[in-house]
Amino acid sequence: MTDEYAFADSIFVARDPEYVYDLVSDITRMGEWSPVCKKCWWDEGDGPWVGAHFTGRNVTPARTWEARSEVVAAERGRTFGWDVAGGMVSWRYDFAPADSGTTLTESWTFHEIGRQMFRDRWGERADAAIKDRVDAARSGIPQTLAAIKITAEAD
Repeated sequence: MTDEYAFADSIFVARDPEYVYDLVSDITRMGEWSPVCKKCWWDEGDGPWVGAHFTGRNVTPARTWEARSEVVAAERGRTFGWDVAGGMVSWRYDFAPADSGTTLTESWTFHEIGRQMFRDRWGERADAAIKDRVDAARSGIPQTLAAIKITAEAD
């Protein structure tokens, strides 16, 4: 999936899908892998299941912000995904058996509601801010996948 506001990439991980799922669905570890998301924490009592909420802290050279997310897909060994800030952005990981490991796919979609929020908030600067988010996802997803692979295969 590649269009202006959506992107996905995949990597082979030499671990089984359930193992990779357990690693990725522990969102408290996302800060170890992502070049933008530096820390995540679950709402009290929540965990990696549909309807759970967590907050992520993101850092770029231009700014730092936090966003609350809701888990919208959680099927061990198959898929784990969340919507950010009421559906402005969606992130998803898919886990497919491959040879003696897993094809791990990370996908990102920047929905119209999110782009409209950028327009409302930043006015004339919105196009540049939107481009920054798109560019960050396109460069960050391969970096995140590579870092997850290193962690998974080192364990």
